[in-house]
Amino acid sequence: MDSHLAALLLQYRWEILVPLSFIESPIVAFISGTLASLGYFNLFALAGYFFVKDIVFDAGFYYLGHRGVRTKFVHRMLAKFSITEEHFDDIRREWEQRPMRTMLLGKVSYGVAMGFIVAAGAVGMSLKKFFAYGAAAAVLQYWTLLLLGYFFGAAFGSLTGIVTNLEYVVAFGGLFLSAYYILAWYLRRRAVDKHELS
Repeated sequence: MDSHLAALLLQYRWEILVPLSFIESPIVAFISGTLASLGYFNLFALAGYFFVKDIVFDAGFYYLGHRGVRTKFVHRMLAKFSITEEHFDDIRREWEQRPMRTMLLGKVSYGVAMGFIVAAGAVGMSLKKFFAYGAAAAVLQYWTLLLLGYFFGAAFGSLTGIVTNLEYVVAFGGLFLSAYYILAWYLRRRAVDKHELS
């Protein structure tokens, strides 16, 4: 069974990686970095893929916010993140005064990245500045995850060892995701509370 699963992963590695990266990029980046350390992926190809994917997604959401700022669809999308037109001046000021901090906060806060990017487009952030900070954030986020997976993910052993110890990997992943969700919720709540006070 293990050799069959290993053969499937080896045969369909990019075909599995690409769709999964659209669902949960940070976790997939770490796992693919681990697989790169075992020789199943080229680390530089992974870094290039995650960088390009992130920039393309950011461009799409920025465009949606910029061109669709007056549509009901974008207003509903922003409302999910408690953002209304009354907040646009504050958001514009944040993007102008602290673009790197705002971009990084938006990228690492689970579940709100899309809202941050759409809001950047909606308030008309400079496209040149947006892509410069977006590229820096993508490199920092994904390349860090790939390198962590590459250097520390190998502690799980070979692919067969990973499959054999799947319970431990799932338990660790569950703990990691729980901590990540709690931290993201806390940061989001804190940002909303801070905004409501001002």
